[in-house]
Amino acid sequence: MCSARLIVYSSLFPSAGAPNAGGFIRERMFRVAKRVPLVVVAPQPWSPLDWLVRMVRKSFRPQAVLSETMDGVEVHRPRFLSVPGVLKRFDGWLMAMSTVRYVARLQRRFGATLLDAHFLYPDGYAATLIGARLGLPVTITIRGSKDQRLIGTDREALLRAAAQRSARLIAVTRSLATDVGAALGQPPSRIEVIGNGVDLARFARKDRAAARARLGIDEHAKVVIGVGNLIELKGFHRVIPLLPRLRLRYPNLVYLIVGGASSQGDLSERLRDLAREHAVADCVRLVGAQPQEELAWFYSAADVFALATEYEGWANVFLEAMACGLPVVSTRVGGNAEVVREPDTGVLVDYWDPGAFADALEQRLDRPGDPEAMIAYAAGNSWDSRIERLVDLFENVSRPRAAPAPGVAAS
Repeated sequence: MCSARLIVYSSLFPSAGAPNAGGFIRERMFRVAKRVPLVVVAPQPWSPLDWLVRMVRKSFRPQAVLSETMDGVEVHRPRFLSVPGVLKRFDGWLMAMSTVRYVARLQRRFGATLLDAHFLYPDGYAATLIGARLGLPVTITIRGSKDQRLIGTDREALLRAAAQRSARLIAVTRSLATDVGAALGQPPSRIEVIGNGVDLARFARKDRAAARARLGIDEHAKVVIGVGNLIELKGFHRVIPLLPRLRLRYPNLVYLIVGGASSQGDLSERLRDLAREHAVADCVRLVGAQPQEELAWFYSAADVFALATEYEGWANVFLEAMACGLPVVSTRVGGNAEVVREPDTGVLVDYWDPGAFADALEQRLDRPGDPEAMIAYAAGNSWDSRIERLVDLFENVSRPRAAPAPGVAAS
């Protein structure tokens, strides 16, 4: 019987207002919850100026209920002061000071043995401050560009402090272990590489004819799909200018864009303008964000998955597409080469080479490969083995709960 008891600490976590935010964290930790007791603390950024920002960006900082139960797991969302602009550099400290008493109360009631944070900054930094005050070890998962882009900025010292104070680091790819962990001075012995998995029950191939009929897509169309938040990082705006060339070869081309606005932005109007500018508005379909339960229908209606991304840590959407029998065309950045096995499951091109990307799309539209092989590859990346390793790590890192340090009230 596992003796670890976790407080998962992550400001990126799904809510009713942002159902797709941090879904990859929920997917992992709710599976861990079947083996290890845990509660979630998802601090919500807030400032008195937020209403002004929402006048320009409606999706900015959607507020969620302060406490709820999701799939049998308690999720708590205490607010912390986070002022947009230059004062965001204090997010880590403010997050810790705003939530330490909340975490202390949970520790006392729940008997937590470990804080498990996601992203080095601000969450990991805040968690290590709280952990030091409460006598709890902290694990931090390095997940992607959010951490890497802070290296070389005025927050690098805070990333280094978080990494050094942690009991163990987890990286979702080997590239992140090197590009972030090693870059911050952490030896390989302190970094465990554990990738994300794919839910094979949720992402299973549907009958293509039925999927296309459901979505109103012609049975003879060539369909390219991309899934992700509508932000610059994901590169939907890079794919649209390639469509006129592709449509010369495939007159019945359809480009499905599945995704919506996030706290980082909303490119939907720009994408519609680009489609009109390149005379492909009739083949570009922005279908908005979709529930996870519906995504398999969209994947199954397509011929190729394409993401012209600027950077990824571990892109769950690649395995989701493969689990539905789709080949992947993407960029050779971040951890993509660790997820997409060339040439069996897709093609990666240098960032950003539009001609090579269009060539790769044509190649896979003409010769998609063996869907059963892609499904088998995805099955080899299911959650089961990942969760086993995580549970072992949490058990090894945990220790009996220590008394809070003087000066920290648990009121």
